[in-house]
Amino acid sequence: MWEVVAPNLTLLLISLAVFGAFIYAVFLIGARASLKQQEWLRYVVFLGPASALLLIGLVYPAVRTVILSLMDRKSENFVGFDNYIWAFTLPEIQIVLRNTAVWIVLVPIVSTVVGLAIAYMTDRMKRGAWVKSLIFMPMAISFVGASVIWRFVYNFEPDPEKPEIGVLSAIGRSLGWEPRNWLLEAPLNTLLLIAVMVWIQTGFAMVILGAAIRNIPDEITEAAMLDGASNLRRFLRVTLPMIRGTLVVVLTTITIATLKVFDIVRTMTGGNFQTNIIANEMYSQAFTQLNYGQGSALAVLLFLAVVPIIWYNLRQLRLERSER
Repeated sequence: MWEVVAPNLTLLLISLAVFGAFIYAVFLIGARASLKQQEWLRYVVFLGPASALLLIGLVYPAVRTVILSLMDRKSENFVGFDNYIWAFTLPEIQIVLRNTAVWIVLVPIVSTVVGLAIAYMTDRMKRGAWVKSLIFMPMAISFVGASVIWRFVYNFEPDPEKPEIGVLSAIGRSLGWEPRNWLLEAPLNTLLLIAVMVWIQTGFAMVILGAAIRNIPDEITEAAMLDGASNLRRFLRVTLPMIRGTLVVVLTTITIATLKVFDIVRTMTGGNFQTNIIANEMYSQAFTQLNYGQGSALAVLLFLAVVPIIWYNLRQLRLERSER
C-alpha cells in the first residue's frame, strides 16, 4: 500500500513546495519593484492564472466543439453544416427540439407563477417560514434524487391483486380512474417530467421573489391602501412593477437551468417514449453512440439557445442601473 501512496504523496509535496516558492518569489520581486511594476505584477499574478484557466476550461472546449460539429462522426472529415441539417430534418430530433421548447416554455412560467403566488401569500402569514422551508426543501435534493422519488410517485402496478405503491396510481384508483403506466404515454410523460423540474425550481422562485416583495417600501403599499386599492389591484399595480427586474432574473435563471436539464430525463425514462431533450440526446450521441459530430452540433445549438437569454438578462440589468 505504501508503494502506491508514496509517489502520490511525494508529488503533492513537490507541488506545494513549487507553489510556495513561486509565491515567495512574487512577493520578493514585488518588494523590490517600482509602483508601476507592482501594478503590472498584480495583473500578472491575479489575472494571469484566471485567464489561463478560462482559456483552457471554457474558450478552448467551446472552439473545439464548434469545429467538431462541422466534422463527421469520427472527427476525420469535414462535412460542413450536415450535422445541423440532420438536427432540423430528422423526425426523431425534431421531437427532441419540440420537447425542449415545451420545457423552456412551461417550467420557467409555472415555477415563477407558483413561486410568486406562494411568496405573496406567505409574506404576512404567521409561521410562513415553515411553509417556505417545506417548499424550498426540494432545492436541497439532487436532480437524480428527485427523479427517484418521483419515479415512485408515478409507479404503476399492472396486477390489481398487488398493492399499489405509486401515489398517482393510488389516487387515480380512489377516484375511479383506471391507472396506467404514466411514463410510457406521450405527451403526458413529458408533462410529468416537467412537473419534477417545477417542483424543484418553485422553491428558488419563491425565495428570490419573496425577498424582492419584502424590499418594497411600506410607504408605497400604505399609500395604495389609503387610495382604496384592493389586494388584487395592489398586487397588479404596485407589487409586480416593483419586482419586475427580479422577475426577469428568476425567469432567465430557471430557463437556463431548464435548457441544461439532463438528470431528470436520463434517470426516469432515459429519453425513451418521446421524452428526449437536447441535453440528453447530446450525451447519447457523443458518449453512447460515439458520434462526436452530431453530439457537438447539439451542444452548439444548446449554447446558441442560452446566449440570447443571457443577453436579455444583461440588457435588463443595465436598464435598471441607468434608471437608478
